Amino acid sequence: MLIDIKEGRPIPTELNAEAEKLRKELPYDEAQQEPESHIDDEYARAGIFDPKVMITTSRDPSSRLQQFAKEMRLVIPNSQRINRGNYVIKDIVDTCKSNNVTDLVIIHETRGEPDGLIISHFPYGPTVHFTLFNVVLRHDIENQGNVSEAYPHLIFDNFSSNLGSRIKNVLKYLFPVPKEDSKRVMTFANKSDFISFRHHVFVKTSHKDVEIAEVGPRFELKPYEIRLATADLPDADIEWVLRSYQRTSRKRDQL
Repeated sequence: MLIDIKEGRPIPTELNAEAEKLRKELPYDEAQQEPESHIDDEYARAGIFDPKVMITTSRDPSSRLQQFAKEMRLVIPNSQRINRGNYVIKDIVDTCKSNNVTDLVIIHETRGEPDGLIISHFPYGPTVHFTLFNVVLRHDIENQGNVSEAYPHLIFDNFSSNLGSRIKNVLKYLFPVPKEDSKRVMTFANKSDFISFRHHVFVKTSHKDVEIAEVGPRFELKPYEIRLATADLPDADIEWVLRSYQRTSRKRDQL
């Protein structure tokens, strides 16, 4: 009968009631057979298994870039940092896939200043390219708190568009699900398509009082490209790109 309904064939009168019930259920059955989009499929296991993240840099990193990569390893739980050495991106991606890594983070620099960050999700993408601004390392922050190894709570502010939701998921799924009593908080706040990252911990100063201490690092991110593949496929299909004419004060915010 289900085939008859799909193909529009006549249904015997005595089966009309059952046929009407199947018609109502059919859209839900088909929704389960196939994901609505590639986005559903990419993060199908997110939240079920903890992410496993690999962090590396561009070749010949400066001491400042190396330090920033070390601090990012502390920011992202379950992450490991590997020295880039002479490895090409394809070698790193193959290593990640063979070791069940869920995401690769690559940090770039220009003249000793971190200025680019790539997040590539495995096994099929996406790969998101960000420009990095205003990087402040931990030792540059006054009275910084101690680094906690607890899984952090995440705060996302002003990611209201479809693109904003997409970027939010790419960032969110770098982190495992925290326990309710975690005293570690990471904030991604979007303003005019610049995402400000801050890292804090709650510090109990007395029996009743709690203060917030910034741990660091801090920085701003601006996305400029999303490709539907992993980082070793630079010619993959582009899902979204920030066009040069969008870089004006009169443009509508993307996120």
